[in-house]
Amino acid sequence: MSGFIVLLGFYGIMGLVTFCIYSADKSAAKRGKQRVRESTLHWLSLFCGWLGALLGQKLFRHKIQKRRFLAMFWLTVIVNIMAVSYIVYLLNFAEVR
Repeated sequence: MSGFIVLLGFYGIMGLVTFCIYSADKSAAKRGKQRVRESTLHWLSLFCGWLGALLGQKLFRHKIQKRRFLAMFWLTVIVNIMAVSYIVYLLNFAEVR
């Protein structure tokens, strides 16, 4: 059970961090300042930050018209869900033994 709590906490922290980075990137875009690399946004999404990324995209209307970016974003979501599902399976399997 503690593994699930850690996993949920990690999702929460990464979501918050990713959301804040989307906010900073949108602000930089408006002011013409240096931007966050798209690859960085994708890595954050892949490592459990996709909920914050999705919220940032919707709330700030950021990166919502770039089809290639969105395709890669949804790929990171799918890969993350598959990986986390496997981790949960392993944690559940370990508890049964």
